[in-house]
Amino acid sequence: MVARVWSVPHTGPVFTLAQARHLVSTLRPRIDELIRIRADLTELRVDLAASGVSVLGGRAEVKGLEAQLHAVLEELNAHDIEVKGIAPVLLDFPGERDGRPVLWCWLEGDSDVRWYHRADCGFAGRRPT
Repeated sequence: MVARVWSVPHTGPVFTLAQARHLVSTLRPRIDELIRIRADLTELRVDLAASGVSVLGGRAEVKGLEAQLHAVLEELNAHDIEVKGIAPVLLDFPGERDGRPVLWCWLEGDSDVRWYHRADCGFAGRRPT
């Protein structure tokens, strides 16, 4: 038996491409909410830093949006999805292809999970599925 090498020790589930695609489809409303929260939080922080006021609120709203953002991230993590970035949203799903550990990769703007990369190569090694 060949030992599998992950860039970070992986102890969670291994997803098939179909499972990764299903999760993105199922969680799409939450991903869209993450994108909205990120935009609101960014705008609010910029406004407050520039002028101390914002139509989106103040410090309490910043804290509320941060809590919402963390809740969505925790939900994604509860599904064993690796959230690699939020601006843009980048999600990885540990999987296997041809006996090698890979990460099925979804990037904000993609219509579906159409990319993968070896676990030891990172984003720069992305290839079409």
